[in-house]
Amino acid sequence: MVDFSLTDEERQIRDTVRAFVEREVMPLEPDVLRSERSGGPGLDPDVLRELRAKARQAGFWGVNTPEEYGGMNLGAVMSAILAMETGRTFVPFSFGGSADNILYAGNDEQKRRYLIPTIEGERRSCFAITEPGAGSDARNIRTRAVRDGGDWVINGEKTFITGGNEADFVMVFAVTDPGKGADGGVTCFLADRDMGWKSEPIPTMGQWGPAALVFEDVRVPDENVLGEVGRGFELAMRWIGQGRFMIPARAIGSAERMLQMAVDYARIRKSMGHPIAEYQAIQWMIADSQVEIEAAKWLTLHAAWQVQQGRDARHASSIAKLHGAVMANQVVDRVLQIHGGMGYTKELPIERWYRELRLLRIFEGTDEIQRRTIARNLIKGHVRLGGIGE
Repeated sequence: MVDFSLTDEERQIRDTVRAFVEREVMPLEPDVLRSERSGGPGLDPDVLRELRAKARQAGFWGVNTPEEYGGMNLGAVMSAILAMETGRTFVPFSFGGSADNILYAGNDEQKRRYLIPTIEGERRSCFAITEPGAGSDARNIRTRAVRDGGDWVINGEKTFITGGNEADFVMVFAVTDPGKGADGGVTCFLADRDMGWKSEPIPTMGQWGPAALVFEDVRVPDENVLGEVGRGFELAMRWIGQGRFMIPARAIGSAERMLQMAVDYARIRKSMGHPIAEYQAIQWMIADSQVEIEAAKWLTLHAAWQVQQGRDARHASSIAKLHGAVMANQVVDRVLQIHGGMGYTKELPIERWYRELRLLRIFEGTDEIQRRTIARNLIKGHVRLGGIGE
């Protein structure tokens, strides 16, 4: 049985995070908009560090990190709920104290050099599997790593890498056995920036600032293989699949915030002598948005619950990701329409959200890939309809 009712402690955690976002983060929104309009970064790194320090003082550090590493280990469901709260603002804030889940697969020395410093905020990582010719089809990667004595020499290019411009080390996936490919021929390497790889920013329509990474004869010692040689593709899929439900979770917070903006505006904006909230066309946009948000919320929580129960949550996460991404784009479009010309200006953050949320239908698995996954699971019998309670 799935029960999403919160304990008193969980409700207190959620309310504390909501208050923190409203008190410490939302007041920075005008500064972020002004900075972005002048071509600057959305949030100064020093300000982000200060926010994370304040959150840590309040007890919020490593929401998903195991307690043995100083984290809160709240679990997937509460992590999703907290992502909904931080998603209520477009200020790019997230709690510190976390690290990529596959770094926990490292040996003791790798944990000392990479995992723990990342958790503590002393190092920054990025995940690099996507290539110019291998986006949705991750099995088609061409970056090569060839053994040379006690080293591996990596050559290739990665693209659209989140955090690639800021990271000081990368988890890069390269083909080590072309004959096996993804079925035992891909390896993950921990490569420090000073080993020679380079990054270039990729301009985008939103505030997401990905990078292109170039590897030209980058030498990585054998001790920097993460996991086992040839088993990198499994690590990549673990990284991609584990937190997919977090994407719609944050989108839900954004959609709820914008819908409230639309409701408030509809009450005060008059047209032909009446508040536009009295017109059926506006009411239906508000009603449809609420229905879609609530549906996305339960789909997302169900996927998070499956993760928390240790179940295979890939199908549920695909459903949540697909619906959540489409929902967010539909809601922001309606909210902009309700605000009319003002919604289209840069005086309000709606147009910014409009550009930012469009990305959700592309990264971490496009809409088309999610539909392919869902349909394939049904057609091949991997999942079945009517499985409530299983």
